[in-house]
Amino acid sequence: MFKRKYWEWTLAGVLVSASLAAQANQTYQSDKADFRLETVAAGLEHPWAIAFLPDGSALITEREGRLRILEDGQLRGEPIEGLPELVVSGQGGLLDVLLHPDFENNRLLFLSYAHRNRDGMTTRVARATLADDALQEVEVIFEALPRSNNCRHFAGRMEFDRDGHLYISVGDRGEMDRAQDTEDDAGGVHRITINGEPASGNPFADRSGFNASFFTYGNRNIQGMTRHPQTGEIWSHEHGPRGGDEINILRAGNNYGWPKVTYGIDYSGLPISSRTTMEGITEPLHYWDPSIAPSGMAFYTGDLFPQWQGDLFVGALKLQKLVRLSLDGEQVTEEEDLLTDLGERIRDVRMGPDGALWLLTDSDNGKVYRMVPAD
Repeated sequence: MFKRKYWEWTLAGVLVSASLAAQANQTYQSDKADFRLETVAAGLEHPWAIAFLPDGSALITEREGRLRILEDGQLRGEPIEGLPELVVSGQGGLLDVLLHPDFENNRLLFLSYAHRNRDGMTTRVARATLADDALQEVEVIFEALPRSNNCRHFAGRMEFDRDGHLYISVGDRGEMDRAQDTEDDAGGVHRITINGEPASGNPFADRSGFNASFFTYGNRNIQGMTRHPQTGEIWSHEHGPRGGDEINILRAGNNYGWPKVTYGIDYSGLPISSRTTMEGITEPLHYWDPSIAPSGMAFYTGDLFPQWQGDLFVGALKLQKLVRLSLDGEQVTEEEDLLTDLGERIRDVRMGPDGALWLLTDSDNGKVYRMVPAD
């Protein structure tokens, strides 16, 4: 898994730097604002998530099992040491990285990743302390059970609410009926403390037949999660099959329907359900048909683009674009496709501390982009 030597990383960094220095910034137009797309770094192997550190640098996960540091626009040659044991298989590998809200003081971070043992594979979350460019005191605080042997739909997106509870998405693992089994950790969102216990006030804590960590269920494969800047609620999006990608607001105890209801069909072309709505099922705030394969999600809250204030940005893997959604409360009032000619699978979308939107692209030569005003 870790085959590259230090000199290979150094050589790659030199070549990337030379290439980026020669590359002119591109200019794009949108309905509200013109922007440039700056290439910050390249040469990453399937980057999955980015998290900004208080000193202005950033951590980037590569699905292949590396945690990298981006500093002053340059990728450090050697990855951070001390990662937990993980497996790279299919859609699984090293996934999300999330800083504790008080990271500046406690240096805690959280990693989601795929793990394998003799019982199969699953999604895990580990807590660690970042010190001297290495992870220390690594402890597994969440493990989705039961395990299975397929390598799909690990989900893995994470977010903190304002109370410091950690939300973890777990996909249905490619076995759709698991999303309605409330004694099975797959196919839902779990809310826990930073020590791994079910968070107080979880909706199913005192109900038999439910795992106490569940916050929502009936979720197929959530790959975008972000906190609303005003309400504090956690918003998510998830992959449908052929059609039926959804944006949802995660509310305690809600069943989001998969696979009882869906706006999509099976990859074979056969129907999954005859229903798109059902009593007791939460309808999506917005959906796409055909699928865009959404990944990464952020509200724009910076000052560089006042025209975008409050807009929601969603990356797309399959359709290789960035989607901008204008909102009136919980209603989508406008949808605009951006970067449709970039030819890149957008894996992560993050609001940067510099007021720019930052993007990661999913390929074996993954890039880090930032969107800044054209003038």
